[in-house]
Amino acid sequence: MGGVDADLVDIKGMPDKSLQEFLRKNAISLSLFEARRVAELIGRNPTITELYIFNTQWSEHSSYKSSRSVLKELLPTQAPNVILGPSEDSGIVELGFIDGERYGVVVSHESHNHPSQVVPYEGAATGVGGDIRDVLCMGAKVIALADPLRFGNPYGKNKNKVKYIANEVINGIAGYGDAVGIPNICGDVYFNDSFDENCLVNVVCLGIVKEKDIIHSYAPKNAEGYDIVIVGKATDNSGFGGAAFASLILDEKERESNRGAVQVPDPFLKNVLIRASYAVFEEARKQGIILGFKDMGAGGIMCSTSELCSSSNFGADIDLSKVNVSMKDLPPYIIANSETQERFTWICPKEFTKTLLKIYNEDFELPSISLGAGAFVIGKVTKQQDYILRHENKVVCNVPIKDVTQGIRYEREKKAAKRNFKEPNLREPSDFNKILLSVLKHPNVASKAKAYKHYDTSVMGNAVIETGYADAGVIKAVDNSSFGIALKTDCNPRYCRIDSYWGAVNAVAESMRNVAAVGAIPSALTDCLNYGNPEKPEAFYDFYEGVRGIADAAKNLHYKGSTYPVPVVSGNVSFYNESSSGKSVDPSPIIACIGILKDYSKAITMQLKKENSNLFLVGERREELGGSVYYEINGEIGSIVPIIDFEKERNMIYAIIDAINAGLILSCHDISDGGLATTISEMILGGDADGEIGAKINLDFTNIRNDKALFSESSGFAFEVEDIHLEKLKALFKFYKINLIQLGKTDKNRLTITKNNKKIIDLPILKLKEAWTSGFVEALE
Repeated sequence: MGGVDADLVDIKGMPDKSLQEFLRKNAISLSLFEARRVAELIGRNPTITELYIFNTQWSEHSSYKSSRSVLKELLPTQAPNVILGPSEDSGIVELGFIDGERYGVVVSHESHNHPSQVVPYEGAATGVGGDIRDVLCMGAKVIALADPLRFGNPYGKNKNKVKYIANEVINGIAGYGDAVGIPNICGDVYFNDSFDENCLVNVVCLGIVKEKDIIHSYAPKNAEGYDIVIVGKATDNSGFGGAAFASLILDEKERESNRGAVQVPDPFLKNVLIRASYAVFEEARKQGIILGFKDMGAGGIMCSTSELCSSSNFGADIDLSKVNVSMKDLPPYIIANSETQERFTWICPKEFTKTLLKIYNEDFELPSISLGAGAFVIGKVTKQQDYILRHENKVVCNVPIKDVTQGIRYEREKKAAKRNFKEPNLREPSDFNKILLSVLKHPNVASKAKAYKHYDTSVMGNAVIETGYADAGVIKAVDNSSFGIALKTDCNPRYCRIDSYWGAVNAVAESMRNVAAVGAIPSALTDCLNYGNPEKPEAFYDFYEGVRGIADAAKNLHYKGSTYPVPVVSGNVSFYNESSSGKSVDPSPIIACIGILKDYSKAITMQLKKENSNLFLVGERREELGGSVYYEINGEIGSIVPIIDFEKERNMIYAIIDAINAGLILSCHDISDGGLATTISEMILGGDADGEIGAKINLDFTNIRNDKALFSESSGFAFEVEDIHLEKLKALFKFYKINLIQLGKTDKNRLTITKNNKKIIDLPILKLKEAWTSGFVEALE
């Protein structure tokens, strides 16, 4: 085993109690078993720097030590349209061919949950920053962001804290995304008590790249002797231990000490770094230079350099004294592991290093933009597969590089939790007007304009359908091309509380319906798997069942025109979303679906377009109200969640896509939160709540009770069709064996719903607007 000059920590000799205290005092989250395993693995006692390295690399956040085997066993990651599956910083799915060149959509999906609970503005902002870096590092142009968010109960016992966190998270996302100049095109927000002490802040980022121009997150072939170059902000102690912190249970008593594990954002520097990196891409392509490029996220310099080199079976020899730092006397373990934001690592052939340094340091003047920022050579790639860190002429780390990167694995026990959910015995309401307005005002249903109007949704000029106007956001993919990209995120936490498998299935199905509702083909999925403590068999069971649900839905809903799955190309696992009191978040496998449009001009929105057009429904109403908003406003949760019939669901999705692309549908909206009555109300209102076309709906098509017909969240679509297209539409849906249900007609300025010639809802548009536009605003006030 390689020698070191630094002092060793006597892991082998310390009794358990002393070792436990040592780990606690040094904020090292390794278990006793893991700490002793480090010494066993490297054949000697470790240095303190080595111990911190394994602390990061063996965290759940970095090693996926509890989840990797489950993900590998279950998730479908390959299909003909996959250019790169979940093996590097981002996944890549085919967009299509333009002028003979194959283009890919680059996608990353990450979480920044713990940091956002502790320091919400900075936590959310740096979550956005990290995800942008993941996409940029593939050699891609970054083109869009999305933000699925989960917060506590804004009217519960912790309401003031919940409101503060929600507002600051939204401010942080806006403050970063707007300054860096990347549009936010979609997201979703849910509130409930389970997120009181652990908010969820997930981020999705998209990019675009030619297949031939992809840069990989590993050292190129024959990279022995290549320079290791770091770029960006000067290293400080911010975010030190961030990866390990993300793998801990949050304790409110340690809130202040946890703040140091949260990074500090600098979006203005990131803006310049992005543009400078584009210039490097261009010059490298011009010269035919092959590089390795990686985001410096969890684990900082240590993680990025070790993974870049280890992935290609090389070692690394690094001098931490050459790292640009902004604080005096930083110890080597902080320089190596700090998660200071706005940094990258390049593996660069020596003949190109001068050009790379010039682009960052001179052409884009990084040193004058942020104190100490710049590009610096800190080491070299070695043939010997050791990971060596030096500091002030001492070797502070010298271990086999594969030991650093291979992580540790656990096979966790899983056990189904006892769930005693029951269907409530509710009387049918006497005042459906009041019920509908209450549902529309619920913050999980109400317009999220207060959030997304805070974001710049059109900054790059690539917006086709901005946030809030349709079921998915749509952007132009490439200049002078008709290709469009649709994106939507989904997951109902109350469904998952009742049944973690069907909750996950619904998340996949709804995300695909949302993408289909604008006319796009669901082409790939990402998953951010937010769960509690995996060491608890019940929590791990929920995780396993969630992954199984995603896999079954992806495999059975099929990539359109094939029997291949809709592939899962990227994702993230976030465990330990649990407070010290043992309260866990609702299982939350948050899905993002990427849809492809060959002609973005055919994309449609949800708002009704014409008076006296026809309104149709596909997707029968069933008595599936478990987890519904209707039950929630009645203080209930229920037990029967929507069950997805895979064959019917995919045929329904395909039929909607074909109908939109054939120009047969004027507007379309999927049925989910709040049920059919909410779907029609939102189609009337439109994204800006300025709609003036109402609807007359007849419920005679169903025999189930009126409240269940109106507010069941069984999957489906409502859509608007002109008379001229009726015959073609009916033939199309007959081909797909889908029952087409006539709901009624569009009308002037009211929503009226009847059953057996009796009005059960009769509301002017203004009343719908008041409810729908106030609920989310009031929740945040």
